Amino acid sequence: MKTKITEMLGIQYPIVQGGMHYVGFAELASAVSNAGGLGTITALTQKSAGDLANEIAKCKDMTDKPFAVNLTFLPTLNPPDYPAYVQAVIDGGVKIVETAGNNPAKWLPILKDNGIKVIHKCTTVRHSLKAQEIGCDAVSVDGFECGGHPGEDDIPNMILLPRAQDQLEIPFIASGGQADGRSLAASLAMGADGINMGTRFMATKEAPIHDNVKQALVQATELDTRLVMRPLRNTERVLRNDAVDRLLQKEGELGKDITFEDIAPEVAGVYPKVMIEGDMDAGAWSCGMVAGLIYDIPTVKELIDRTVAQAREITTQRLAAMFA
Repeated sequence: MKTKITEMLGIQYPIVQGGMHYVGFAELASAVSNAGGLGTITALTQKSAGDLANEIAKCKDMTDKPFAVNLTFLPTLNPPDYPAYVQAVIDGGVKIVETAGNNPAKWLPILKDNGIKVIHKCTTVRHSLKAQEIGCDAVSVDGFECGGHPGEDDIPNMILLPRAQDQLEIPFIASGGQADGRSLAASLAMGADGINMGTRFMATKEAPIHDNVKQALVQATELDTRLVMRPLRNTERVLRNDAVDRLLQKEGELGKDITFEDIAPEVAGVYPKVMIEGDMDAGAWSCGMVAGLIYDIPTVKELIDRTVAQAREITTQRLAAMFA
């Protein structure tokens, strides 16, 4: 396939693996890149910049194809050592970075000076335009369906993607609700130059997470996610479990007086317990509504190959026949 994104990133298919906490390790990133997409290592899953450097080196041993590193800039009183993480990316020879969270403007000069393409995650058109203005090479536009943080405007991709096409000059990737060739064909039709699959890549053979998580995704329906932390304006879409029910009960009882400390037992330090130990009720963990479209656990190559084949069939046969 050939889109602005495949040409910009040097990949075969416009399919990007999202940066996911305690999921985006070298094993998954290399598998996605080897299958023709763009794999992504999640920087902040690594406890130090040295650990990130080792994970990058490990990924380079597993693939000779391009892969990205996700750098999420968090609004926190005790931020990670971001300069060291950025330097690890540069020293590792990584040429693609996905940024998320806070405005990445202060990091763009050093990244761009080192020949690194920057894709910024956005949940609104206005934020996408800002990313374009400060010099990002592309944006990942996240619709309301997405797992993790969908923002506070609740705009689904059927509206958000065409709006992005109307306004943006730089390429953009569709994120949220991406599961298969139907997702790819639809996103391309609405103006995107590729798709970002997060939750769907979790349910693959190579995803280095506990099988309990994969089975939970297969068993889930589109009705099984919930929005938490909305009163804190840090909304996150997660898979429903006992901890999420407790969290939502607290939000209902405390209302606008709720603080992060009130829900810390349900959200702090959750990911290793879920993703590594397989404790499915340990706390709230990000999951997209796309869980309702996950029916199996294929290899990454099988998933990407059939996604591309299905998109090709839809666009060249099914839709073409309708206009014959």
